[in-house]
Amino acid sequence: MKNDTADTLTDLSRYIYGTTRLGDEGLPFAERVEIAREVMKARCWIHTSHQYGDALSVLRAAFDTDRSSVPPAIFKIGWSSPEEVRGQISLQIEALAIDCMAIGQLCPGGPLADDLCTGGPGIAGLAKLKEEGLVGRYVMEVWPWTSDVAIRAIRNNKGAGLIDGFIFYLNPLQRFVTNELWDMLRERNTPIIAMRTVSGGDIYSIRDRASAPEYLRKRAAEVVPLYERSGCSTWTEFAVRYVFGLPQFRATVGATGRKENLAQLFATTATARPLPEEIIEELLAIQRVWSEEHDRHAAPWSM
Repeated sequence: MKNDTADTLTDLSRYIYGTTRLGDEGLPFAERVEIAREVMKARCWIHTSHQYGDALSVLRAAFDTDRSSVPPAIFKIGWSSPEEVRGQISLQIEALAIDCMAIGQLCPGGPLADDLCTGGPGIAGLAKLKEEGLVGRYVMEVWPWTSDVAIRAIRNNKGAGLIDGFIFYLNPLQRFVTNELWDMLRERNTPIIAMRTVSGGDIYSIRDRASAPEYLRKRAAEVVPLYERSGCSTWTEFAVRYVFGLPQFRATVGATGRKENLAQLFATTATARPLPEEIIEELLAIQRVWSEEHDRHAAPWSM
């Protein structure tokens, strides 16, 4: 892992456009291409994956209109060996007709996860992909049910210089790492990329929507008083200002298929200042309770 002072993620745009909605075939293809073009004009980073429906096809169509404005991107890659990672890299950069990926969001499993913890051959294999110029940097994806892998990798420090930071759901309603890993990342001042900017919608709609997960509805109800006390005019503002108040925060990844929401995300992240310190501290305390009572017990992919 990187040492406590190294930080190679300072070049990220504060807002990174998440492309899940670009893969929604319920939206006209041309409209999705136009959203991608708006992102290109704003010169912000993007976050994508071949798993997001036909999002790569949409991006390719947008990129082909102006190759000089192709944005840098974070790509999801995995899984259990450097060979699989190589395949994931090749698949995605070829789909977009680019030479390399700026950042690979490493989702390790099986033998590769073990290698990162023990210093196995997978580390050399991942380093070779960087040496070949196929990927510039790695950040590790983490969930409550994979936090132990990150903890072991950090403690054993077998992959020094390989992982530049960590990426996970981080917003007022979700902090998807265990308390132990969260404390470790904060103590070491490790760079963090926050995913899922607004937790999937406005706080009132999350609280009141019957189809929303029960745990998320309860959390929204608990956070509403803090939101209303904050003076923020929108939930987007509150969510963005929360992560902007965390020193290790480097960027927030949020998805939308609407131009008006995209414009709001651009405007909010451009001018955001941290929430009042007491509100941030209250949120941090609440999230510790959520993590202990619910998140660390959650079955994989149940949240």
